[in-house]
Amino acid sequence: MTIATDSDLAVQTRVGEELEWSPDVDASSVAIAVERGVVALFGEVATSAERLAATRAAGRTRGVRTVVNHLRVHPTRAPAPELARIVSRCLAAASNVPTSVTAEVRGRSVRLSGEVDWNFQRHAAVRTTQYLRGVEVVENCITLRPRASLAADEGEAIMDALTRTSALDSRHLEVIVSGDTVTLTGIVRSLLEREAAAAVAWRSSAVARVDNRIVVLAE
Repeated sequence: MTIATDSDLAVQTRVGEELEWSPDVDASSVAIAVERGVVALFGEVATSAERLAATRAAGRTRGVRTVVNHLRVHPTRAPAPELARIVSRCLAAASNVPTSVTAEVRGRSVRLSGEVDWNFQRHAAVRTTQYLRGVEVVENCITLRPRASLAADEGEAIMDALTRTSALDSRHLEVIVSGDTVTLTGIVRSLLEREAAAAVAWRSSAVARVDNRIVVLAE
C-alpha cells in the first residue's frame, strides 16, 4: 500500500501557522523541520506547559503523522528540594492519583513510579506534574497491576467503543487481542484520531498494553 502525503513544505507552513495561531506558544522561538509528515520541533521555550502546547499544536495540524519534540525549557532557579516538595504535595492532593504513585526529582526531571489499576491514573499523575513550574521532563515509569488474558470477545467490545466515538472514523480500523495486549491497525486522517483510538482501547479494564500501529494517512 502506498501512503500519499502532503509535501513537507506545505506541512511545515501549516504547522508554523498553527503555532502562530496558538496563544500559549511563542512561535518565534520554535524551529520546524518536516520529513515525510514527521515534524520535529527545535528551540527553547519558557515553560514545560509551552513545550507541551507546541506538541499539541503541531499534532492537530493536517498532514502531520508524528511529532518529535526537541524543544528545551528555559532553565529556572527553583532548587530541586523545593520542587520535590511541590511535586509530592500536588500528587497527594490529586484525587485521581493513587497513593501508590511516588516521584523522584533530579534537577528539573521528575520520575514517576508505582503500580496502579488504570491507565488513566498513570496519565493523571503525569498531568499533575508536567505543568508545574520548574519541571522540564516527566518520566512515566508507573506500571499497571497484572491482568488476566483478554476474553475472546474483548476485541469486539473495543471495536464497538471505537465505532461509538464521534471523533473517530472507525471504518478502516481493526482490533487484535492477544493475552493482555491490544493491537490497533488501520488508517486514520490525523494524529489526534490515532491518539483517540488508543485512548478508547485503554478504557478496557482488561488491557495491560496497547500496541498502536495505526497509520496517519495525510489528505
